[in-house]
Amino acid sequence: MSKKVAAKLPPRPRSLAQRRAAANEICAQLTRIYPDSACGLTFSNPFELLVATVLSAQTTDARVNSVTPTLFEHFPTPEKLAQAQLSELENILRPLGFFRSKAKSCQGLSRLLCEEFDGEVPRTLEELVRLPGVGRKTANVVLGNVFDVPGITVDTHVGRLSRRWAWTRHDNPVKVEEDIARLLPPEEWTITCHRIIDHGRAICHARRPNCGACPLADLCPSYPLT
Repeated sequence: MSKKVAAKLPPRPRSLAQRRAAANEICAQLTRIYPDSACGLTFSNPFELLVATVLSAQTTDARVNSVTPTLFEHFPTPEKLAQAQLSELENILRPLGFFRSKAKSCQGLSRLLCEEFDGEVPRTLEELVRLPGVGRKTANVVLGNVFDVPGITVDTHVGRLSRRWAWTRHDNPVKVEEDIARLLPPEEWTITCHRIIDHGRAICHARRPNCGACPLADLCPSYPLT
């Protein structure tokens, strides 16, 4: 993020009620602009989404989607992945960044799933974050998209736009998550994060946000950023 954009923090409405009203108005517009927002990772079951989300760290969903069909064709279950040759996993994951550490994480989480969870993906954040390579962001992706458990996924887009909209003034993802949770009802958490990510990719970029084309400009306390 450029110094000019990073240095500008918008004024924050004084009361929680004001902040909630402003956030809900933005969410209503996001719903209108991105009615079909959804998880960008391709998956057919909880295990596939768990692994794909671990693989998505510091790379694009499209790149992950290009390797997971081969990965899951060879290793469709935690049992199969736990028993895989690490060199074979690394070869499949080579197109991704940090493929060696990701291969170890995927194998480690698969082994723990087999050893402690009967090969099933757990349904609580506390259990999910015990798995190798799984933090709160990954856990919330899985909970919100396959188990219908509300979760706030604070990736770079969600963190950046939340600060620009004065939803938070924090950089720490856990603090950002807590601030968003105070503003939005739980049933909106998962889908709103998808819509924020779409808006961050399409319009509200990190270095050169396209404020002139932003349909949320009149609601944005940071406008203009360019």
